[in-house]
Amino acid sequence: MAKELVKRGTHILGIKDMAGLCKPYAAEKLVKALRNEVGVPVHFHTHDTSGTQAAAIVKATEAQVDIADMAIASMSGLTSQPNLNSVVATLRDHPRNTGLALGSLNKIADYFENVRQFYYPFESDMKSGTAEVYYHEMPGGQYTNLQQQAQSLGLYDRWDEIKREYRAVNFLFGDIVKVTPSSKIVGDMALFLVSNRLKAEDVIEKGKHISFPESVVQFFEGHIGFPPGGFDKKLQQVILKGRKPLAKRAGALLKPVDLKKLREKLAGEFGSDIDPRDTLSSALYPKVFEEFASARKKYGDVAPIPTRNFLFGMDIDEEIMIEIEAGKTLIVKLIAVSEPAKDGTRKVYFELNGTPRDVIIRDKKVKTTAKERAKADANNLHHLGATMPGLVSEIKISKGSEVKRGDVLIVLEAMKMQVNVAAPRDGVIKNVPVAKGDVVETDDLLVVFE
Repeated sequence: MAKELVKRGTHILGIKDMAGLCKPYAAEKLVKALRNEVGVPVHFHTHDTSGTQAAAIVKATEAQVDIADMAIASMSGLTSQPNLNSVVATLRDHPRNTGLALGSLNKIADYFENVRQFYYPFESDMKSGTAEVYYHEMPGGQYTNLQQQAQSLGLYDRWDEIKREYRAVNFLFGDIVKVTPSSKIVGDMALFLVSNRLKAEDVIEKGKHISFPESVVQFFEGHIGFPPGGFDKKLQQVILKGRKPLAKRAGALLKPVDLKKLREKLAGEFGSDIDPRDTLSSALYPKVFEEFASARKKYGDVAPIPTRNFLFGMDIDEEIMIEIEAGKTLIVKLIAVSEPAKDGTRKVYFELNGTPRDVIIRDKKVKTTAKERAKADANNLHHLGATMPGLVSEIKISKGSEVKRGDVLIVLEAMKMQVNVAAPRDGVIKNVPVAKGDVVETDDLLVVFE
């Protein structure tokens, strides 16, 4: 395979060991064989889930590997990559001394050790390396993601079962190369089976009447390519249920993208500051970019907010400075936070550049019977949303009502203040998805026009 890749014009061969399965002596043997047989640089990438991969890099070094990538000490180990600082120290008196300054690396590690503390809610509960990776073969980058998915689905107590099913699904699919997005497809299927109390061996027999995750269906259609040995035809039929697999490579079927037109479209939806990077992001990941751009449009650029405050909020009487642009700084001081209201909201009192302000915020930790409502689409001219959180105290229209621009449609009340929601144009009312006495939040859908 290496010779064929080089024949096709490959400049660097990458050994991409996402799960950390290439043991030290295997790494030495593989790198040595590649160096003897092909004339291009060899790059060894591995993760340290097993706890042995620093040794694998050292053995690969002795076999004359050209490139190895690692993580700074405080961000290394477990499902991350091996410890760069330690390997640099190990090779200091070796013929292949890296030449990197260990003192500088240690300073960088100290800095990120402090930074990492802010992100503790996103850490996995993994405390040490484990040889279990040789059983389930889960890539390091996926292990923590799959754990969080399991938690969100209420399956965390069945994590051991999910790992076993991951291995079974991998072999059911043909022992595929597991890297994004193929590893996610295996994970999606494992979660799906565990949540439905099924096993991988049940799929062919019981799968005829089961709707599988879309990522799995698209895999068997050929959307990320074709495995070297092809798909298991029987399994493919069960998964696709009549959908036709692609006849050629998915990339060859993609329609050309007019980036200029796409940028103009995005600028119309999200503002004129759309740049080429945003345009490419939308072309590659349309749903993810839309979510990101919508949040940026609603809240502005949150990057200048200090990390600790962005993730954990502010303490009472704490004052922070936020530089929103050169020469323009906001001074924010938190004064008080009220007790939660029946609808789960709290009133937050603060100072902005010395001026008292307050805002009503929903506290998601507070349990409430308040109904989750549909949000008004700012780009849909038929939608009219709430301009503030409050109580629907009066409704002046119903389905079929003809209204003129400026007519009061609904009255909202909050903290003894009433706000009239007026018709932005002439029209006919199609639907009023709220009732008198309902509690709504900002942007909740109040009225739909024909």
